[in-house]
Amino acid sequence: MRRAIGRWTAIAMIAAAAPALAETAYTDAERAELHAEIRAYLLENPGIVMEMIQILEQEKAANAAIADRDLVARNAEAIFGDGFSHVAGNPEGSITIVEFVDYQCGYCRRSHPEMRELVESDGDIRLIVKEMPILGPGSELAARAALATLIHEGGETYEALNDRLMGLEGPIDDAVIDAALEELDIDVAAVRALMPDEEVTRRLAETQALARALEVSGTPTFVFDRQMVRGYVPLEDMETLVAELRAEG
Repeated sequence: MRRAIGRWTAIAMIAAAAPALAETAYTDAERAELHAEIRAYLLENPGIVMEMIQILEQEKAANAAIADRDLVARNAEAIFGDGFSHVAGNPEGSITIVEFVDYQCGYCRRSHPEMRELVESDGDIRLIVKEMPILGPGSELAARAALATLIHEGGETYEALNDRLMGLEGPIDDAVIDAALEELDIDVAAVRALMPDEEVTRRLAETQALARALEVSGTPTFVFDRQMVRGYVPLEDMETLVAELRAEG
């Protein structure tokens, strides 16, 4: 107990040191002595610094999570009911996951089979896919092809193309898109004609506007019901998060 009190006393001393040393009530000698005592304590107990950093990081993460929940609440309609983003999994699922994707994003490609496994094995998850091309012309090309396929061919074919594009390893260009469409026996000419359509452009623009409102700048980014998760999440962590959301009710 005495040691724990000593650690927190040191933390308080460090937090107060800067303004305290500036007070005129302290002489130069007293300031120097206090400074030396703090330095000596930290040298003897270097773990204190890491403990302080961890506390600050935890507080920062907690504050960020609260801010993200507020962003989700304020943009809920556009996130969960835009009327055009593809809905996979169980449309009536008790848990909704929204994923912002870019087909040239390495972490999106890594996450894709894990997300598919989560949705298929759980059976009670509604997955909403939002096209967010941010990694150059190839990304926009792929997003337009995916949306054009969704409009022209429907959700089942869209999912097949989504799987195919996420399974790629290199950059995407026109030849890659045409090969993927042909491989899935999709009408290349029809999809190509629809890719520059105003409706495809509108859907991309609305998703980009939503991303800005949510302060989303990278992919993958997820919304698990009320909680935003930025960046790649391993399957085990996604399963844990879903379980926690169910427990919250």
